[in-house]
Amino acid sequence: QVQLVESGGGLVQAGRSLRLTCVASEIIFNFNTMGWYRQAPGKQRGLIAAITTAGRTHYVDYMKGRFNISRDNTENTVYLQMSSLTPEDTAHYYCNAWPERQSWGQGTQVTVSS
Repeated sequence: QVQLVESGGGLVQAGRSLRLTCVASEIIFNFNTMGWYRQAPGKQRGLIAAITTAGRTHYVDYMKGRFNISRDNTENTVYLQMSSLTPEDTAHYYCNAWPERQSWGQGTQVTVSS
């Protein structure tokens, strides 16, 4: 059974940092590239960062330098360290494999105030 549990979101001021955590079931975590996605109000959900099982990372251009994705293969966990947050980062954040599987977790809300 695919399970994805995201946590770590919250309300923060612009310029601050947050670390998101995703615990995934083995069926989706093992042998798969994992990604963080986000969906802002009125926009489609899209990939923002991904990491292979070997630790190779990929970021969408506007995330480079501010966000860092990592994973702990012993704990089936993937992290997203976000820094220098801006109000434009306000969104619901999700993790999933990349390419994504059909099942999604509930995600975690990040709200950045100016």
